[in-house]
Amino acid sequence: MDVGTGAVLFDKAADEPTAPASVVKLMTAELVFRDLKSGKITLDTQFPISEHAWKTARGGASMFARLGANIRVEDLLRGMIVQSGADAAVALAEGLGGSEESFAGMMNKRAAELGMSRSHFVDSWGAANPAQTVSARDLARLAEHVIKTYPEYYHFFGEKEFTWSKIRQVNRNPILFNEVNGDGLKVGNLPDGGFNLVGSAVNGDRRLIVVVLDAKTAKDRAEEARKLFNWGFRGFEVKELLASDEQVGVAKVYGGAKSEAPLLTTAPVRLMASRGSTDKITGRIVYTGPLLAPVAAGTVVARLKIFSGSTLAMDVPLKTGEAVELGDLSQRAKDAAFELGLQIFHKTLSSGFKSAKKAATNATQ
Repeated sequence: MDVGTGAVLFDKAADEPTAPASVVKLMTAELVFRDLKSGKITLDTQFPISEHAWKTARGGASMFARLGANIRVEDLLRGMIVQSGADAAVALAEGLGGSEESFAGMMNKRAAELGMSRSHFVDSWGAANPAQTVSARDLARLAEHVIKTYPEYYHFFGEKEFTWSKIRQVNRNPILFNEVNGDGLKVGNLPDGGFNLVGSAVNGDRRLIVVVLDAKTAKDRAEEARKLFNWGFRGFEVKELLASDEQVGVAKVYGGAKSEAPLLTTAPVRLMASRGSTDKITGRIVYTGPLLAPVAAGTVVARLKIFSGSTLAMDVPLKTGEAVELGDLSQRAKDAAFELGLQIFHKTLSSGFKSAKKAATNATQ
């Protein structure tokens, strides 16, 4: 996925459910970031390591936090993201949700809000459970949301190591250490499952997100991610089509002081295309009209559908560029008369069609 344009450059079984393993912690992190951003908690807020949190991490990925210790959210985030510690994830879940079960409900509610329709969570850390599933498309959507919404906390995903309880652990995300120069997100695997990765990297002014699920080995996961990043950066380019607030057309207005309202883009429009592509780029404005006065400036009233060849490549919103006030009595009367004339015309046309159809039916009997 190209973050700047939202274009999906390649997908394969993108909506198939699979066991997420530790990439579940990306959703846990999102909920922590949300509460940090809202001020509900701070990085200095402390949560305890309960017996449940401590036992959950035994025999698996762990921050090696001491039972009963009160640990700052900032350190728990590093323990969960860099070290992939289940103890850190459970401590955060219990701190925010009261219990891990309650927190799982929060995760599912948030997933629905973000449009992650193919995902379901049962815990904060990624246990093997048939009911716990994600899809590649959902994970890409979640990663994009985290990158765009929480830039002040994104750096946690790019930290290469963290030491706690005098135990130094290295981040297991391979794209932080190869030529891709990735800057974050999460990996995970289960003993009897595939190797998963959600990663992001920047090249120039472009950022890509890559999701790899169910790779056979950690080496395969790293190699597949490397190939996808290199292919995405080298094989595609961004075409600048329209600037923000650029007028692309007009919408008809009924009963207004003006008969039209200019339609403007709400943001820069950039199209991702294969390098050297000769496909013709065309656009079509779609709206339900005419608009009814009064119309406020800046109101999204239309869509611009952009085609590359015959393929719909983008669908972007258009807003009104200026307000259209309610017209005076004579203007409204004129528009009303015109509308009535249209209705009579359509009714006459419809009646004529029905009569012709009836005559044709009688003629064939």
